[in-house]
Amino acid sequence: MLQKSESRSLPIPQAEGERDGGRDGETLAASQEEAPRPLLHESPEEDPGAVREEGAAEPALTPRGARASARRRARRRLGRTVAELVQLLLVKDRKKSPVTRSQMVKHIIGDLRPLFPEIIARAAEHLRSVFGFELKQLGRKHHTYILIDRPKPLEEEDLGGDGPRLGLLMMILGLIYMKGNSAREAQVWEMLRRLGVCPSKYHFLFGYPKRLIMEDFVQQRYLTYRRVPHTNPPEWEFSWGPRSNLETSKMKILGFVAKLHKKEPHWPVQYREALADEADRARAEASEG
Repeated sequence: MLQKSESRSLPIPQAEGERDGGRDGETLAASQEEAPRPLLHESPEEDPGAVREEGAAEPALTPRGARASARRRARRRLGRTVAELVQLLLVKDRKKSPVTRSQMVKHIIGDLRPLFPEIIARAAEHLRSVFGFELKQLGRKHHTYILIDRPKPLEEEDLGGDGPRLGLLMMILGLIYMKGNSAREAQVWEMLRRLGVCPSKYHFLFGYPKRLIMEDFVQQRYLTYRRVPHTNPPEWEFSWGPRSNLETSKMKILGFVAKLHKKEPHWPVQYREALADEADRARAEASEG
């Protein structure tokens, strides 16, 4: 079960170019300067920090490649819109202000209005799974929405603890699994930024996220943090800790990731690995019995 750590003894490494900052009581503001990106990449091969070198020539695209590129851009834009809507709802909830559909369309959704049902459904899933809130519609006539606290932790099983911190941990476990069972430190901080969360600044749900991860999650053995061999300058990575392996499973985390994407698990490599993990667990239980 997640616990608040009594110790603050572990150092908090700095991601390159980042400095700790913020202060208690600092509230989250919705930033319009840099739109959040999709929360979890669907493909483990994608590098969330990869950008094309400035001035590099775009490869020539076949008609089929152009269509695929257009679909990827559409998915990325949809993911950004969902993340921005989540942030708007969280900020409004700080003042307990309801949000109308017309406000969502005006400030966030814009010309994606025909996709409103999909956007609001995905935003609701992120709010439930990651932040521990339920999105409720107050009045159908004016399409007014509010957030309410979930009465019980996420799935009422495994990794018990409070909703937002548990949701963040499951996001990190999902990222690690989709990246091949380890994720570079920079990838974890990048995922937080997609959530609209600055790793080193106070957040009204997570406290100081980097401290929560580096101290609570690591000290409680939900995560393992180690240096990547043969890297210069040194790089660090996260993997599942022994407590996570005991309290949840790869199949459950894969299901969590699939719910965030609103689809059935369709990652064959991860799915086969999760099936093998389930079989190993069943054999271990049988031998103990």
